[in-house]
Amino acid sequence: MRAEGKSVGFVPTMGALHEGHATLIRRARNESDVVVASIFVNPKQFGPNEDLSAYPRDLQRDLAIASNEGVDTLFMPDVDEMYPAGFQTVVGVPDLSRPLEGEHRPGHFCGVATIVTKLLNMVRADRAYFGQKDYQQLLIVERLIRDLNISTEVIAVPTVRAEDGLALSSRNAYLSPGERAAATVLFRAIQTAEAYVEGGADDPNTLQARLMALVAAEPCASIDYVALVDPETLAPVRTLDGRLTLLALAVRIGRTRLIDNALIAPPGVPRVRARVSR
Repeated sequence: MRAEGKSVGFVPTMGALHEGHATLIRRARNESDVVVASIFVNPKQFGPNEDLSAYPRDLQRDLAIASNEGVDTLFMPDVDEMYPAGFQTVVGVPDLSRPLEGEHRPGHFCGVATIVTKLLNMVRADRAYFGQKDYQQLLIVERLIRDLNISTEVIAVPTVRAEDGLALSSRNAYLSPGERAAATVLFRAIQTAEAYVEGGADDPNTLQARLMALVAAEPCASIDYVALVDPETLAPVRTLDGRLTLLALAVRIGRTRLIDNALIAPPGVPRVRARVSR
């Protein structure tokens, strides 16, 4: 395909495809001559007490979605192909991997960075598409691409949400009907934060306390973190005034751990990141 001068767009996934993945594929389809998607549930990004064995898998549905959305090549390697006997190399992005998810899922981002590097080297796409719901992952992928001189361009695609605001995620399949309703508390926290900064308030500590109280009031919710951080470094912010801020949340609804985020800013400050050049 490359020899024929065709551009290649790549969408890496762990399967259990949903409308969020379909949106990534459509974006790749619109911007590339050829679309490659991968399905690989990467064991190296799961901790010993996480849901690797129970992670949602529905290959027939995945094949149907990939076909309907116009994927040209679907790459579905097995574990032995990706991590053959004797495999020992790892990729790490320490500073960006340390806070937020890194505090609660040690080793997770090392597994992510390693598999993404391998996939990008194998596919050698012109562009790779990642959703902003996994914001910290997106930052890490952007950094490793710059640091390792990988030629693929990263395209960030906005989070896709259900009508009630819940960010689409493969793990939403774990939620009972009652838990599904309770999970909207993450989006309600985002709305509360947006209203707070749009109203001119600028104290991150006050806002964080308010958001944690809102989430804690939901009976089946348990907070891992609610953080207001710099959208490039992930360092805590001292003020919300005159700046773009990332609100990042990780909340357990029953036994299901959900993450979400939003870029918030006072009036007059664009709620978009500057495009990162390679």
